[in-house]
Amino acid sequence: MSAATAPSAAAGRRTLAVLVLIPVVAALALAVFAWPAARIAPRDLPIGVAGPAAAADAVEKQLGRHEGAFEIHRYEDAEAARAAIEDRDVYGAVVVGPRGTELLTASAGSPVVAGLLREAVAAQAPAGTPVPVTDVVAAPADDPRGAVLGASLLPLALVGAATGVATVLLGLRGAGAVAALVGASALAGLVGAALADSWLGALTGDWWAEAGVLGLTVLAIGSAFAGLATLLGKPGFGLGAALTILLGNAFSGMSSAPELLPTGVGALGQWLPPGAAGSALRSVSAFDGAAAGGPLLVLSLWAAAGLAATAFGARRRRAEAAPATEPAPVPVG
Repeated sequence: MSAATAPSAAAGRRTLAVLVLIPVVAALALAVFAWPAARIAPRDLPIGVAGPAAAADAVEKQLGRHEGAFEIHRYEDAEAARAAIEDRDVYGAVVVGPRGTELLTASAGSPVVAGLLREAVAAQAPAGTPVPVTDVVAAPADDPRGAVLGASLLPLALVGAATGVATVLLGLRGAGAVAALVGASALAGLVGAALADSWLGALTGDWWAEAGVLGLTVLAIGSAFAGLATLLGKPGFGLGAALTILLGNAFSGMSSAPELLPTGVGALGQWLPPGAAGSALRSVSAFDGAAAGGPLLVLSLWAAAGLAATAFGARRRRAEAAPATEPAPVPVG
């Protein structure tokens, strides 16, 4: 092959690689997002049953006909069931009392689950018998279906990715990179709270707690991108995108609930930053921080690992490269 045709052949191979790679990536992305959405159904969904033993047993038996759908928690009375909902131990509860059956829900925890429970309980009630529904922790009036909250994860992931990519591409290293990641994430959290709480009303809890969760989310994702790129080079960007944008958003369960996704998918999603962020945001926004500890720990671990990789990974790579750059010794004599 002549020197003139070599560049043409190389360009042809690159073109072929792009033509093959893009459809594969498109198919993978569509499958990752569409498959969980197409398989939404309750899987060990935690709900409560309260009331006299005989009546509660009958309700539990009826719910048990949906094999594997519900994880039943028993409570003595309506107040105990209500407290469990507010603590995010269960998504809702069926209460059997002298006046009949009542359903307690928490649309702030998941509007989809609240609707599913209404349908399930109504289907088991005698024909023509209405089942009163009390929304113990209601979704915000400005976001009753949770659409704004659900749609917030992807922008947060993109902001975090942009923060990490910019840190690396601008050549920031060590303490400077850490300072840039932390500072940019804190500012992003403040801006996010101003938009989602003060303007859109999709978040209604403590403003500073919400800003903290938003900022920690951006930091977890941004530091993951920066840390992986510092350790692996350009492939680190691809791995970061796969974990935090592709799998993280598709498996977060934010538009429904983790327990409605295929077995294992929802649990995995809660160990990735977007899923943990969604759970933490719901907790601080509507449940006074109940059950926020686990998700916040996951975000903190991602942030700490990413910052450590960013700070010390660059130092290690410089140390490894140092022998190759040291000048050769000058012979004496």
